[in-house]
Amino acid sequence: MRLPGLGGWSEDPLWSYVYPWLVEHEHVGGAAWRAGTGSDLSLLHDAAAEIGTLPRGARVLDVPTGSGVALRGLRPGQGVDLVAADISATMLERAMATARRRGVADQVTPQVADVGDLPFPDDDFDLVVSLTGLHCLPDPHRAIEEIVRVVRPGGTITGSSLFTDTGPRYRPLRWGGTAIGILGPMCSSAEARQWLREAGCDHVDLTLHGGLGYFRATKEE
Repeated sequence: MRLPGLGGWSEDPLWSYVYPWLVEHEHVGGAAWRAGTGSDLSLLHDAAAEIGTLPRGARVLDVPTGSGVALRGLRPGQGVDLVAADISATMLERAMATARRRGVADQVTPQVADVGDLPFPDDDFDLVVSLTGLHCLPDPHRAIEEIVRVVRPGGTITGSSLFTDTGPRYRPLRWGGTAIGILGPMCSSAEARQWLREAGCDHVDLTLHGGLGYFRATKEE
C-alpha cells in the first residue's frame, strides 16, 4: 500500500530534493547516506566522475537523470554531448537548472524519454550513466536491454542501484521506498548481471556495498 502525502516521481516527491542535497553535501550528506544505505557516497561520486574523463565529441546518456546528480562529473568546456533523459518533465527542468549552476548547460540536451523504450538509435552513445535509477523503474530488465542497445560496441554502462539481495538490514529501506511510490519492483544483483550479459555486455562488474550495488559493464565489440 502506498502512503499518502509524499508522492511518486510524477508528483515531484520529497526524496527528489533530499537525494541531490545529500550528494552535494559530502560531510553531512555522506554521514546520512551511510546511515541509511550502508554505502559510501564517494562511490557514487566516482561513478559520475567517469563522465569527466571522456574526450571532446563523446556522446553520453544520463538516464534517468532526475535532478542531474550525474552532471557533477561533466567539466565546463569539455566538449561532450550529454543527453539528460527522464520520463518527468519536472525532473528535466531541475536537471537543466543543475547544468546551468555548474556551467555545463551548453553541453546538455534534455529529452523526455521512457527508459523502457528509449527514442535513440542503436549504438548511439559512448557512455550510458544510470545513477540510483534502476530501482525506480517498473521493468528493470527491459531498462537494461534498452540501455545496452543504445551504447556503442566497446562503450560503457555505469551506475548504481538498490538490489533485493543485500540482506535483511536494508529490507525496511526497500519497503519504505516502495510504500511511498519512489521504488519499483527492483531486481537482484545476480539478475542484473545476467541481463547485462544477455543484452550484449562481455565485461560486467557489479559490487554490492551496503544496500547498494555499483555496476560497470562494457558492450561486446
